[in-house]
Amino acid sequence: MGSTAGPLGHTRRLVTGAVALLAAASLVTACGSGNDDSGGGGGGGAADATGTDDGARLTMWTRAATRPQSEALVKAYNASHKNEIELTVIPTDDYQAKVGAAAGSKDLPDLFASDVVFVPNYTSSGLFADITGRVDALPFADKLAQSHIRAGTYEDKKYVVPHTLDLSVLFYNKELYKQAKLDPEKPPTSLSEWDQQARAVDALGKGVNGTFFGGNCGGCGVFTWWPSIWAAGDEVLNKEGTEAELSSDTAKKVYDTYRGWVDDDIVAPGARDETGTTWTGVFPKGQVGVMPMPSATLGLMPKDLDLGVAPIPGPDGGRSTFVGGDAIGISATSKSADQAWNFLAWSLGDKAQVDVVAANKDVVARTDLASNKYSDADPRLVTINELVTDGHTPYALKFGQTFNDPNGPWLTLMRNAVFGDEAKIDKDNEAVSASLAADPEGQGRSPAPRGRGELRDKPPPTRSSRSSLRATGLIPPTATTSHGRGEPCR
Repeated sequence: MGSTAGPLGHTRRLVTGAVALLAAASLVTACGSGNDDSGGGGGGGAADATGTDDGARLTMWTRAATRPQSEALVKAYNASHKNEIELTVIPTDDYQAKVGAAAGSKDLPDLFASDVVFVPNYTSSGLFADITGRVDALPFADKLAQSHIRAGTYEDKKYVVPHTLDLSVLFYNKELYKQAKLDPEKPPTSLSEWDQQARAVDALGKGVNGTFFGGNCGGCGVFTWWPSIWAAGDEVLNKEGTEAELSSDTAKKVYDTYRGWVDDDIVAPGARDETGTTWTGVFPKGQVGVMPMPSATLGLMPKDLDLGVAPIPGPDGGRSTFVGGDAIGISATSKSADQAWNFLAWSLGDKAQVDVVAANKDVVARTDLASNKYSDADPRLVTINELVTDGHTPYALKFGQTFNDPNGPWLTLMRNAVFGDEAKIDKDNEAVSASLAADPEGQGRSPAPRGRGELRDKPPPTRSSRSSLRATGLIPPTATTSHGRGEPCR
């Protein structure tokens, strides 16, 4: 889900319309996701791994949170192919409603991306075309980021491929480590070491702080706290994604560490009220020792900031990450599926992944390309790329309202665990479970999906759960088209 941090804006108002539109859209698009091998409808059984490049004009949508990566890929594709893609970047807060309305009117673009956390809502609603045969025909199919592939697998059929990946990792300031007499080449490998190193840096004083986190941002907590639980071998949700396991002994160890930083003033000022708006802007100032950050921000760090990157550890060791970002598929109503697949297949190929994705210091979508000519020049990129195999993408049909909504129960648990009454954690966890298991829009409780709550196993959502959309993410710019003509996709 990219970084899941950021203000939700007018989420509640948008969701009501998006839910209704998607429910209606699923009836319209269901007949459009055929499994034939023709150019329209996806061609799930097609074995052509490259698709067709014959000068077709294609439309594509993406949300503003992943605009730079999408624009870079589309620009490179258009410059090297006969086909031409017209990319529209839509404000993240408006994306769910926009897709729902377009699906209902059979006006979806040929290609559209989605925050990977919400992909199951789209696949179960029939908005994407079946691309199983096409994906399986790729010579590197088993090397693709499997958390994204599984997020888009519904009833044993594949509907999406990875588009952009954003992982949660630790950034640490090597210069401050040296000043604190810490080895700058030995980042923390456990939460206890993280605690010790943060305190050592904080002891420098003079405006220097040990760590920082978004204490009033549910998405920040999901993205950066949960990996410490996974690293210990624990889960955060049950296999159906309808019950929380966020009051476990491991989870409480994680909360206790953060609470200790708050109590002892180890955390930089503003953590208590940080909603995600300025969360990633603290570390670049060079006054924080070590903190969790989105991997996508590495390329945005000041050139003179000597920083290291490390996996997020568990209380006693281990490593994990939240595999966020966007997945992308061909719309069920596209009449140019072969041409659309040509872009998707190219975007996952060696040249695009290395010369576009890796060159921009973004996470590659293939594990066999973790080490490449760009990452080899920067060991930090290798560390990030290799983490994909250790990561999780959580699955829950009520994810947005439970974890991203500023009025949701997860944020209440977070704040009680670190700033308030920690004795309420067990009760708060029950409230999270109640939100996850709530009947979707009065349709009755969804049947339990197969697989685990984390998408490292198969998570098949149910059609009765199609209305659980939620907007999420960063406050974005106004929608624009990347080709400079100023025209929206139609």
